[in-house]
Formats: sequence, C-alpha cells, structure tokens
Amino acid sequence: MSDFSIRLDMPVDDMQKIFGTRDAYIKKLERDFGVTVVVRDGNIIINGREEMVRKAEAVLRQLSVLSGRGDEIEEQSVNYAITMEMEEKGNVLAEMDSECICHTVNGKPVKPKTLGQKAYVEAIKNNMVVFGLGPAGTGKTYLAMAMAITAFKNEEVGRIILTRPAIEAGEKLGFLPGDLQSKVDPYLRPLYDALYQIMGAESFAKNMENGLIEVAPLAYMRGRTLDNAYIILDEAQNTTPAQMKMFLTRIGFGSKVVVTGDSTQKDLPVDMKSGLDVASMVLGGIEGIAFCNLTSKDVVRHPLVQKIVKAYEEYETKEERKSAAQNRYRERGRSREEADKLRMKRKR
Repeated sequence: MSDFSIRLDMPVDDMQKIFGTRDAYIKKLERDFGVTVVVRDGNIIINGREEMVRKAEAVLRQLSVLSGRGDEIEEQSVNYAITMEMEEKGNVLAEMDSECICHTVNGKPVKPKTLGQKAYVEAIKNNMVVFGLGPAGTGKTYLAMAMAITAFKNEEVGRIILTRPAIEAGEKLGFLPGDLQSKVDPYLRPLYDALYQIMGAESFAKNMENGLIEVAPLAYMRGRTLDNAYIILDEAQNTTPAQMKMFLTRIGFGSKVVVTGDSTQKDLPVDMKSGLDVASMVLGGIEGIAFCNLTSKDVVRHPLVQKIVKAYEEYETKEERKSAAQNRYRERGRSREEADKLRMKRKR
C-alpha cells in the first residue's frame, strides 16, 4: 500500500547517472524495495511503505554522493548498495568509495567496492603476510596488484615479484613453442593483464627490463631470499604443501606478501592436498599473518558472475551434506554388520 512518500532534490546530471540506461537501475530499486519512483518538477518522488521508502531514499542518497564525486554509477554499485541497505548495514558505499588505492593508466580510480574488499585492503596495509581467499571476481589479485604498484611507486619496496604455479587447468596443453619465457607466459597472462591496466604497457616493460618487476612461475622461487619486495602468489590453491612452505620461507626483510586463491577451483590431482588449505590450518593465529575470506557478495564482475558463484556454492554445500549423510549411513551399516557378526560368534 502506497501510503508514504518522500521528495528528493537532486541535480539532473546525478539523476541521469543514477537512473541508468533506460532507467534500469531505478527499476531494480523499485522491484527490490516495492516502491515507485517518479520524477516531477525536477525532483525525485518515492512512494510506498514508509520503511521501504526510507531504504530506497538511503540508497539514492549514497549513489548521489558517488555521482557528486564524479564517479561512474555501475550496476555493481547499485546492487551492493541495495543489498547493504536490506541488511541494515547503513551508509557503507559512500564511505568505502572515499578510499582510492591508485589510478589505472586511463585515469580510472581503483577502490575497494565492498566491505569484504575494504577489510582485505586494510589487512594488506597492516600485515606482512595476507591470504586473500574467495571465489572468482572478488578482486583478490587485482587489489593486491594495485597495492603492490602503489607501494612500488611510493618507494616503500624496491621491486614487485608476481608468481603463480604453472599448472594446466584441466587441459593437456602439450608442447608449447618458443623460448622458456614464451612457454610460461600463458600461465601468467592474468598477471600481465592487471599490470598493463594499472601501470601501462610502456612503464611495465621498462621496469621489467630493469629487473624491478618480475613475473615468474612459482618453481623459480626456490633457493631465493626475497628482500625489500612486494610478492604476490596468485592461484595458490594449485600449490602443493611443499611448494607453499618453500614460497613462504623465501620472505626476506622489508618484504610484504599477498597470497590469493580459491579453494573451490583446484586443478591438482584428486588425491593431492592443496598448499593453500594446509596453510589455512597451520598458520591461523600467527601475528603478522592475516586471512581474509571474500564471498559471493564481494564479486565485482558482471552481476551474472555473482549469481553463478552463489549457485555453485549452494550446489557444493548440498553435495557435501549428501556425501556426509551417505558416509554416516555406511558407518551405521558397518556397525550393524559387526554387531551381527559378534552375536553369531557368541551363539557358537
């Protein structure tokens, strides 16, 4: 029942950004909160139940603050603002967006966009070793890369070292032509992409040529001591426990380490433990080491990716419960069988 309304005065430019193409964002706001939004005499009028109207107003005010700063209003921002308001977590979007890590080569600001990402960035600032764990699209590698480049430009570290295990993602790639660098480049392409976007190809090539930026497979880390460096280990779920131990014991003075991974996307043989899983069990509680668990709520890629991640999480949870139930039934069956055998022995 539409028994309450609020009138918002907002600049026309902000309105155009906030409403989105063909009013897509405002239509989503109306659906999620069960309100109607109209523009009349240059003002936005929200009608509906008072509680929902006030929530919709809060979201629009947050988005107006972002627009006033000159930021683009993206679908992810709208979705996250609505989700946070539904959970009654208040004015978090505008507060988070005030912190800029750096700018891309095109001038676009790189910022944490969710509470999980903000906690991740804070953990990187305040700890020597940080594990960023979570599904695809949560910005684990990209934010770590932005932090590394910022520290490098501010001369907090002397070089950046980026590494990941060179393991095939389920496919047999066979023989790759070219020299050694050409063979490992396909495995490291996601790291190159982030570097090009934030630093620019020319600056990256110059620093790499001077040895100030190194992108290499994890196997190349053995036997080294890495001082005064920002070190990022990507796709850590594909390390073995021995590789993870080897990597973590390379850390030297003045260095900072970020380890990123998604335990649900292992490409290791079925019977092999992941070094990331073992590290999570072994290193918890050690001062200077932080673990940040990002979730599907922190996905900042296309909104469909968030839905895909959530659907897989629900499916995997169901499968785990089903498997646990089957194991319990098997154990009960064995117990009954053993009891029957014992009774038969006593009768004899």
